[in-house]
Amino acid sequence: MKRRTLLATAALGLGLAFGGAASAQGMDKVKACFVYVGPIGDLGWTYQHHQGALALQAEYGDKVEIAYQENVPEGADAERVLTQMALSGCNIIFTTSFGYMDATNSVAAKFPDIKFEHATGYKREHPNVSTYNARFYEGRAIQGHIAGKMTKTDKIGYIGSFPIPEVVMGINSYFLHARKVNPDVELSVVWAFTWFDPAKEADAAKALIDQGVDVIASHTDSTAPLAEAAKTNGAVIGFGQASDMADFKPSPRVSSIIDNWNPYYIKRVGQLLDGTYAQTDSWAGIPEGEVEIGEITDAVPADVKAEAEAMRDAIAAGTYHPFTGPINKQDGTPWLAEGVTAPDGDLLGMNFYVEGIVGDIPK
Repeated sequence: MKRRTLLATAALGLGLAFGGAASAQGMDKVKACFVYVGPIGDLGWTYQHHQGALALQAEYGDKVEIAYQENVPEGADAERVLTQMALSGCNIIFTTSFGYMDATNSVAAKFPDIKFEHATGYKREHPNVSTYNARFYEGRAIQGHIAGKMTKTDKIGYIGSFPIPEVVMGINSYFLHARKVNPDVELSVVWAFTWFDPAKEADAAKALIDQGVDVIASHTDSTAPLAEAAKTNGAVIGFGQASDMADFKPSPRVSSIIDNWNPYYIKRVGQLLDGTYAQTDSWAGIPEGEVEIGEITDAVPADVKAEAEAMRDAIAAGTYHPFTGPINKQDGTPWLAEGVTAPDGDLLGMNFYVEGIVGDIPK
């Protein structure tokens, strides 16, 4: 306990000794550090964040040094890693998983002159903590449209990571848009309770396939669900998650949601360099290029592809919102009236399924 107290005191002293004024005046060089929940080779979530880090370094050359730590568990280990990064001279630390939220805010309190950026979270307990996210539900709407049109069994599936609002809103968007074009569609959800575990993700995909599901979307980070779909000789299709997962084109991967973090990382570190950096809460999507729709392959019928691309373009233009009423909650109570779009606050706190989804959200 004494050792922890001494470490915290030393950390606070170092935080006060370095940094603060430099942010207001701009900096000659920035050390940008990244904490990853999975390996950079997962070809999914962590891979895309690391591509953003590499793009950042390429953009600014010797003005930016990057450092990163892979496979950091959410919880106490994250706080330890963040403290080590802060002590190593990082000027800005990006924590790239929801479960780092409390650790990010705890360490930020001890290092007030270091900037902390937490991906997918909502707590900004200190002035040096910002949050950023992407509107993945926009991409789920397009995937749902394709799923509803292409299923032959009228059974579609979704592999959930953890029952947090980001994942729940993705499930709801996927189902709503499948049901719009196919009133007979049924959705099965399997919770993997992991962000990255290829074995568990493969088991989840197998469970869905055993239920007769022939279109699978996932909110986990590996290519394992697509690998399972590939074993069905074309009977099951799916989507790339977080990255393009192009190795599985043209089928079973018929499209993808691509998380493009490059512009955000370049912008935020650029602001630290030029002295314009300020605390923010960012939630960008298809219009800003932060959510991209990967190539829709020829495995998708031409008319379905055209409809999906038209939805993408309407979202990009701001003329269509995936959560537009009328929409009821799972128990049949009204949520959104005709023509009303969901407020961001409702989406960011979403803890319910929409009408038509069977099953409960785990507590």
